[in-house]
Amino acid sequence: MKTVHDLVTAAKSRIQEVSLADADQAIREADVLLDVREADEYGAGHLPGAIHASRGMLEFKLSNAPELSSRDLKIVLYCKTSGRAALAACALHEMGYLQVQSISGGFDAWSGAGKPVVKPSVPTFG
Repeated sequence: MKTVHDLVTAAKSRIQEVSLADADQAIREADVLLDVREADEYGAGHLPGAIHASRGMLEFKLSNAPELSSRDLKIVLYCKTSGRAALAACALHEMGYLQVQSISGGFDAWSGAGKPVVKPSVPTFG
């Protein structure tokens, strides 16, 4: 029986991961930056310009968004540490997306390196 670690390892062998050092350039060249973490994770902070599409709803969201239907889109995606993103990248490849990259180390590596993070502002009542 395979474990989640086995599935992620197999997925990572089939996808293109970009290093943290190359992530800025990959994001600049991308048509879409996808955050595949859960909504609460996204809400707590995400990469600037990222669109939220949780891993569990990714295929449905892409199938129902005409602006994301082109299989030639350059897509960069990430999750917390890169496991869900690897699985998501495999799913996108299976859907026919041709240019999908995952950020190695995910959000944790990005924020740990001091790179910009968008955090929602909490309204103040006075």
